[in-house]
Amino acid sequence: MPKQTLPEQSQTDSRALPAATVRTRVRVPLRFGDGYAVDADVVTFHGLVDGLEHLAVALGDPDPQGTPLVRLHSECLTGDVFGSARCDCGPQLREAVERIAEAGGYLLYLRQEGRGIGLYNKLDAYALQDGGLDTYAANAALGLPEDARDYSAAAQMLTALGVGALDLLSNNPDKAAQLRGLGVPVRDRVPTGVFATGHNLHYLRAKVEHTNHTIALDRLAG
Repeated sequence: MPKQTLPEQSQTDSRALPAATVRTRVRVPLRFGDGYAVDADVVTFHGLVDGLEHLAVALGDPDPQGTPLVRLHSECLTGDVFGSARCDCGPQLREAVERIAEAGGYLLYLRQEGRGIGLYNKLDAYALQDGGLDTYAANAALGLPEDARDYSAAAQMLTALGVGALDLLSNNPDKAAQLRGLGVPVRDRVPTGVFATGHNLHYLRAKVEHTNHTIALDRLAG
């Protein structure tokens, strides 16, 4: 497959970023296939630096003076919508909605498909994974970054929502590191569950081995 390139992305302290503002806040009843139901406020924004249509989903009763539970969830059409078992994105999204609703906080749904490389590139990488490469080596074979995500817009969104310090629901240490580098105080990183299937074990192991995700490898036997 031909080498493909993506625009360069930069990380900047959130205090140097232009201010984003809330565009719309609308109540949406969420209903999941397993019967779980919760009402949420879905928030859109003006002025996000990457020009993408990211969403904040407010769940439970976030305390403006407290430390809300926050998840940065990157869009995954195959996992979130079609229930693909090649990744753990769909189950992580479902878990995050319920845990944040119980604690009070925000799920930021970020339009960064395929760790930022896009849907078509992700499916190209899947084809290479079927030939034996792991998820990171497949990206590299396409001439793409292992992880092209940038969380500057997430920092803007959190500031616009009035969030100060937060607890981050994530197994990925890079998310916490980027937010802290952007001037967003992360008090604690709270791990998600482990959602292993016969189809995603290689993918989950690669996350641990390449990017130090906090997933217990002894739970990925098989």
